[in-house]
Amino acid sequence: PGRHQQPSKFHVQPRENHSLRWKQIGGGVSLPGIMAAKCGSEVILSDSSELPHCLEVCRQSCQMNNLPQVRIIGLTWGHMSQELLALPPQDILLASDVFFEPEDFEDILTTVYFLMQKNPKVQLWSTYQVRSADWSLEALLYKWDMKCVHIPLESFDADKENIAESALPGRHTVEMLVISFAKDSL
Repeated sequence: PGRHQQPSKFHVQPRENHSLRWKQIGGGVSLPGIMAAKCGSEVILSDSSELPHCLEVCRQSCQMNNLPQVRIIGLTWGHMSQELLALPPQDILLASDVFFEPEDFEDILTTVYFLMQKNPKVQLWSTYQVRSADWSLEALLYKWDMKCVHIPLESFDADKENIAESALPGRHTVEMLVISFAKDSL
């Protein structure tokens, strides 16, 4: 028990095979959201409002995957914009490698906290590559009354070398986290 409880098993069972197409920048802007939309989820894609080219990549990826129903908005971590204020309550926030620069960690958690106020059951699901043993979310999670559960990659067969045609997850320190309010259980 505690802020880093380990779940016994985490399963993701795709109902069918999906092929994806996306305009790549870095790790693939919008890739987790595009996959969720292809699996039938109602999705709102976002990227930094300060990076309009990334928002355009999101639009192009939606077009390439025949997903005209996906809404795309510009949000910047830590900024209380009209777009953020207008968002309806969310169930899951998917993020990929957003915990990149430690100076951004609190801005990320500030935005997530705001969204948790709209729906206290919302969870942030994120993967990230550990870049330094000195970087920790622990103090910020405590400050914002959040908890973090680490999901073992092997629990959903993502601990193999060359997964998704990349050498990244297998032999690098990549983690999956689920962040939620500390008072709620997963």
